[in-house]
Amino acid sequence: MEKVERDIIDPIGEVDFGKSRDSFSSFVHKFNTKLESFFLVKGYLLLIIGFLLGRALILGQLTPFALPFFAAVYLSRKDKAPLALIGLIAGAATLGITEAASNFVLSFFFLISYKIILNWKSKEQQLVPVFVFGLVFLGSLVKAYLLTNGFTLYGGMLAFVEGSLGYILTLIFLQSLPLMTVNKRRQALKTEEIVCLIIMLASIMTGTIGWAVYGLSIEHIMSRYLVLVFSFIAGATIGSTVGVVTGLIFSLASISSFYHMSLLAFSGLLGGLLKEGKKIGVALGLFIATLLIGMYGEGGGVLSVSLMETTIAVFLFLLTPKSLTSRIAKHIPGTAEYSQEQQQYMRKMRDVTAQRVSQFSNVFQALSKSFSSPNISEMIEEEDKELDYFLSNVTEKTCQTCFRKEHCWARNFNTTYDYMKDIMTEMADTGGNISPSLSREWDKHCTRSKKVTDAIHQELTLYQANQKLKKQVQESRKLVADQLLGVSEVMGDFAKEIQRERENHYKQEELILEAIQEFGIHIENVEIYSLEQGNVDIDITIPYNTGYGECEKLIAPMLSDILGETIIVNKEEVSEYSNDYSHATFRSAKAYTVETGVAHAAKDGGFISGDSYSTIELGLGKYAMAISDGMGNGKRAHVESEETLQLLQKILQSGIEEQVAIKSINSILSLRTTDEIFSTLDLAMIDLQNAAVKFLKIGSTPSFIKRGSKIMKIQASNLPMGILQEFDVDVVSEQLKAGDLLIMMSDGVFEGPKHVENFEIWMKRKIKELKTENPQEVADLIMEEVIRSRLGLIEDDMTVLVAKIDHNIPKWASIPVKGFKQMAN
Repeated sequence: MEKVERDIIDPIGEVDFGKSRDSFSSFVHKFNTKLESFFLVKGYLLLIIGFLLGRALILGQLTPFALPFFAAVYLSRKDKAPLALIGLIAGAATLGITEAASNFVLSFFFLISYKIILNWKSKEQQLVPVFVFGLVFLGSLVKAYLLTNGFTLYGGMLAFVEGSLGYILTLIFLQSLPLMTVNKRRQALKTEEIVCLIIMLASIMTGTIGWAVYGLSIEHIMSRYLVLVFSFIAGATIGSTVGVVTGLIFSLASISSFYHMSLLAFSGLLGGLLKEGKKIGVALGLFIATLLIGMYGEGGGVLSVSLMETTIAVFLFLLTPKSLTSRIAKHIPGTAEYSQEQQQYMRKMRDVTAQRVSQFSNVFQALSKSFSSPNISEMIEEEDKELDYFLSNVTEKTCQTCFRKEHCWARNFNTTYDYMKDIMTEMADTGGNISPSLSREWDKHCTRSKKVTDAIHQELTLYQANQKLKKQVQESRKLVADQLLGVSEVMGDFAKEIQRERENHYKQEELILEAIQEFGIHIENVEIYSLEQGNVDIDITIPYNTGYGECEKLIAPMLSDILGETIIVNKEEVSEYSNDYSHATFRSAKAYTVETGVAHAAKDGGFISGDSYSTIELGLGKYAMAISDGMGNGKRAHVESEETLQLLQKILQSGIEEQVAIKSINSILSLRTTDEIFSTLDLAMIDLQNAAVKFLKIGSTPSFIKRGSKIMKIQASNLPMGILQEFDVDVVSEQLKAGDLLIMMSDGVFEGPKHVENFEIWMKRKIKELKTENPQEVADLIMEEVIRSRLGLIEDDMTVLVAKIDHNIPKWASIPVKGFKQMAN
């Protein structure tokens, strides 16, 4: 009973409140939509703006706003130009019939001149301000002539000033009018667009000069409200700019409003500085400015009126919905809303890009599956079908016309089928011969045994050629499948990398900045991209360049102590000028370093060797060492080996796995030419974080690892590249230690010693006898020993590549930072 009551009573209240909230939100949304449609879409906002600009004055007698506004509306929204014209004439009528008639006549002449411009030049927007200047200038001269019954110098100067203002205002209105009439705008406002918008808003508010309610000036209330809004949205810079521009235009319209410019500018500055206190802080800035400027100015009763005007402006400001201020702030650079909008846009673009890359990865993966070999059952079924087709071709040529056809194939099908299958199998294994016992049994079974065996032998040649071709196609398909799968994995990893955002490390950046500056080193900026252990990435800007290595000797050791791992200078951009900024990038140091040495010689002391070598530091924390030996000697062998290593380097740097990279290179070499040109490849991939090494040897000689007095041989059996289209790559893994020497060599060195029965034992003995651990000296000594054993003759291309693995010990020890704990990643 209690549960039933709860089910009946509780949901009623929830539904009622939910409906109330939903209905109120729906009402507000519909109301805002209708307002936007009425003022923006239907254009009645232009009617109101036209009315205010039509009655706006400068210097008490100039009205330069009407024609520029009409021209701008006609060029941007021609269908709403009649509404703007009605507003302008109605506003001018409040000043006098003469002004209303003048605005109508000038607008009429503008339309005629605009038609002339269209027939004369296509870029009418460039000439419209000039025509506005001419029309306003001539109209002002005519008006002055009619009022004074003649031309005067003063009247001509006023006409020129009014025409110049018309020219400038036309340019301003053309910039700012689209910002007020277009509902959805995606681009950020430029600085000149913001200034033009402020000038236009201030010009509109000059139309309210003279309006007062209970002695309170409408233009003062609206101008202060405008300064409050922009100070709250964009801060002190934009707020003070709005105050200065608005006050300047008001002072041009009425000399009595000159002191108002100081009040607006000061309030914009204070409001922007106090914007951290939200709306209350901005409002407080306006009150302080009103009190200070009011007491400094006229004081007394004027101060009380000014405070009342400020109070009403603040009240309107507090009633302004946050949605409106946020909407405006999204288009002003420097605001938090603008940054958030930009980040949202960049995040969306990043997600779209990652999604497209992921889709491409899926496509390549699907293509890889489609190229993969069929399963075992399908392959067996297909082989059975091919065998049946083979035997059917044989029987068509032999058994079809035989009188014993019914006996062999209808009554003894299985026996005949098995005999022919065995004959085919033995011929395939022995090169066309069959055993005597099988031949006797077949002669007893078949009356045309000789003819059938000849037919089987003939068809077998075609069958084997077909099978070989089919096998090559399958191998090629498998290779393509592996390559596509490798590309798919690389693109998948790239998609994941794109989706990794730069983490916010504002707190850590401030801590590092404070710690380094307290030590006495002045740095300008710190940007942290990653604090992951072993993958630290920090950029620091330094406002000077002394050339004494502060980054390497001081900043990097301090970062090492702060982050709890060894940090080194990865890249440093030193400014050419002593008073300019320098930039340095700091990264995690690798746990191990590799020092290499190489010795090589061409056959008979020539200049071009068929051997090529390469040492590549990959961006994945790996170090690759490779030797390639082209078949033969000379330029052709050098081109083959060099091209092999270049292909290897480019494929490894793309992120594709080593085995897939080698198979891809082998495919290219085997399919590229029909000449018997092959290359060996000896590759060692060293992980600089844990010193693990992987050896991939393709037709190459053994490598050796020297650890103290212990010598270890590394060997794998694979044919040289380019001989077979498909082969399995044997990977040998070893764990290196600090102080180990890794020695790789070509066959010219390993098999070079003369009068030696066992090359491996001889090479181990020579390596063990080495008294040095310098990689270059080791390479030179091994090369010298081999050449000396040949009595100075170099009978083949020779290359020795030696690497020494050691702990990465930074040049400078870490500098402890007092009172600073190691930063948590």
